Amino acid sequence: MAKDHLQKHQLNANEIELIDFRIFETRDNRLYEGIYGINVAKVQEIIKMPEIFEIPASPDYITGVFDLRSTLIPLVDLCKWIGISTYPSNKEKNIIIAQINHIQIGFMVDCVKRIRRISWQNIQPAHFNFSNTTSREKITGVTQVEEGKTLLILDLESIAADLNLTEENNKKQTTPSVKSKFNGIVLFLEDSTSARNLIAKNLTDMGFEIVEAMDGQDGILKLEKLYEKFQESLPHHLRLIISDVEMPKMDGFHFLSQIHNDKRFYNIPVIFNSSICDKYSAQKAKELGAKAYLVKFDTDKFYDEISKILS
Repeated sequence: MAKDHLQKHQLNANEIELIDFRIFETRDNRLYEGIYGINVAKVQEIIKMPEIFEIPASPDYITGVFDLRSTLIPLVDLCKWIGISTYPSNKEKNIIIAQINHIQIGFMVDCVKRIRRISWQNIQPAHFNFSNTTSREKITGVTQVEEGKTLLILDLESIAADLNLTEENNKKQTTPSVKSKFNGIVLFLEDSTSARNLIAKNLTDMGFEIVEAMDGQDGILKLEKLYEKFQESLPHHLRLIISDVEMPKMDGFHFLSQIHNDKRFYNIPVIFNSSICDKYSAQKAKELGAKAYLVKFDTDKFYDEISKILS
């Protein structure tokens, strides 16, 4: 019930609820407590360390798999995935079980602290030179918390993309089933580097000219520039907008609300393409007037939905 309430609230405000978790790192032979966050909407449950079964020839950040109510779930050691030096600790680890792009993944962390409610306006894209070894591609946003500390939002979608859990899923991601070509411009909003590359490839293969935006605010700026160029004929050139939901500064829902209140952009169809699989997000997208809500990433569904909307 508490999670349902939080999800409904974040859909009504330009806010995100994050589960604050910590990863202990060794820096200069001392403990450094890294602060990280994951969207509540993606988290199914948090458990103690289960019995782990090893997987031969898996990436070093995959500790193994565990059985959760007859479902085998891969366990990711976030410390290794990020590439930081683990701080030795005898404390029992926590496992955050998340569903990302219809895939269940367990993330091993040192402890889970609390739920934070943060305005998207206070989350900035990861355009910075960080002092630690965390690469920019593994971070989608940063925000300041108490005492001037920094919370990092990791790009966990890229883990799902890297894992290639099934051959069928991998095939759908990398083999477009383009039956006919399109023309015109598609504006797409996406903050994840891995997702952005995948979407750009598919749209280009479909024949579109693409304009990219990093978040909702950037999407508004790109729309204004397109209007300056095409004026009233913009809908004849800009065929479609594809938007992520979770983005720094302005999320996808507030982006859609804003352009639907602007008669210059009202008639441009919008599709949401998100890693969030919950029913509230799809319902909210429908209420706001989106033409479709897709979960990343099935190339055939992506193509079919665009074909249906533009036909």
